[in-house]
Amino acid sequence: MYILECSDGSYYTGSTNNLELRLQQHQSGIGANHTKKRLPVSLVYYEEYQRVDEAFYREKQVQGWSRKKKEALINGQSELLPELAIAYRDLNKDKNNPVASGTSATSTYLLPETLEGNNNNEI
Repeated sequence: MYILECSDGSYYTGSTNNLELRLQQHQSGIGANHTKKRLPVSLVYYEEYQRVDEAFYREKQVQGWSRKKKEALINGQSELLPELAIAYRDLNKDKNNPVASGTSATSTYLLPETLEGNNNNEI
């Protein structure tokens, strides 16, 4: 699973079984439409997995993250991930609801990878 930063500052998340080849494809405009229109791109983060289904699952997971959460991952700030997992729609929606007002423990919002103590360098 990898994250590219495009020339316009946007991020592209993908997965591949040959990162070097896939990066060459992106740079050549053979990659995804998103990157083709935003060249050049640079690799800012990657994780390695033994099984392709695990990498694909992680790709889809990270694609759903906010920009701030992706940047925390890229910058190795894993301690910020639980806080950034809080859905914005739930913040301050209902002042009488401790979960919505943000006063409950953030563990309510922890994602599986943070509960498992996932290290960004794990294979």
